[in-house]
Amino acid sequence: MSDEGETEAGEDRTPDDGDRRAAGDEETPERDAEAEVEAGSDESNASAAAEEPGATDDGGESDRDGDRGDDDRDYDAAALRERVTALESELTEREERVEELEGEVEDLTDRLRRTRADYENYKKRAERKRERVKERATEDLVERLLGVRDDLRRATEEDDPDAESLLDGVEMTLREFDRVLDDEGVTEIAPAPGEAIDPQRHEVMMRTDSEQPEDTVAEVYAPGYEMAGQVVRPARVTVSTGPADGETAADEKPDSEEAGAARTEE
Repeated sequence: MSDEGETEAGEDRTPDDGDRRAAGDEETPERDAEAEVEAGSDESNASAAAEEPGATDDGGESDRDGDRGDDDRDYDAAALRERVTALESELTEREERVEELEGEVEDLTDRLRRTRADYENYKKRAERKRERVKERATEDLVERLLGVRDDLRRATEEDDPDAESLLDGVEMTLREFDRVLDDEGVTEIAPAPGEAIDPQRHEVMMRTDSEQPEDTVAEVYAPGYEMAGQVVRPARVTVSTGPADGETAADEKPDSEEAGAARTEE
C-alpha cells in the first residue's frame, strides 16, 4: 500500500515536473526574445550614451555660434548708432554753415543796396554839377556877348551920318566878337569853293549851277563853328551841280572859231 501510495504519489508528481519542464521549454523562446530586446535596448542605450558627448559638443557649438551672432548684432547696432551720431553731427554743422552763409548773403545784399543807392546819388550829384558848370559857362559867354551887343548898340546910336564911320564901328565889333569866340576855343568852319562836301561839317542849303565841279562847295552862305573838336554849327553852303549847258556851249564856241580861223590861215 505504501508502495502504491508512493507510486501514485510519484506518478502524481511526475506530470507536474514534466509540465513544468514543458512550460519551461515553451517559455525559453520568449525569454530569448526578451533577452534580445533587452540586449538591443542596452546597445541602443550604449549608442545613445556614446552619442551624448557629441550631442553635448554640438549644443555647445550652437550656443557659442548664437553668442557670436548676438555679439555681431550688438556690434552692428553700435556701429549704426555711431554712424547716426556722426551724420547728425555733420548735419548740425551743415545747418550752422547754411545759417552763416545766409547771414553773409544778407549782409552782402544790404551792402549792394547801399552801394547802388550811393551810386545813384553820385550820378545825381554829378549831373547837377555838370548842369551848374554848363550854366556858369553859358553865363560867362552871354556876359561876353552882351559886351559885343553894347558895342553894336553904341555904333548904331552914333549921330555921325558918315557911313564909313559906322562901317568902321561894325568891323571893330566883329573883331571883338571873334576875339571872344577865340578865347572860348571856338574856331570857324569856312570851306573854300570847290571843296568836297563833308556831311558832318557842312549843311547844304541848295544846289546850283556853278563853275565848280559837281557835288562840291559852290558858295559859303554862312560859316560854321566848332569847339573842342565838336561841331557847334555846320557851315551853310550851296552845292555845285556843275556848269550849265549854255555855259559849256559858250566855252566850246570860241574853241571852234579858233579852229576855223586856223584852217582859213592854212
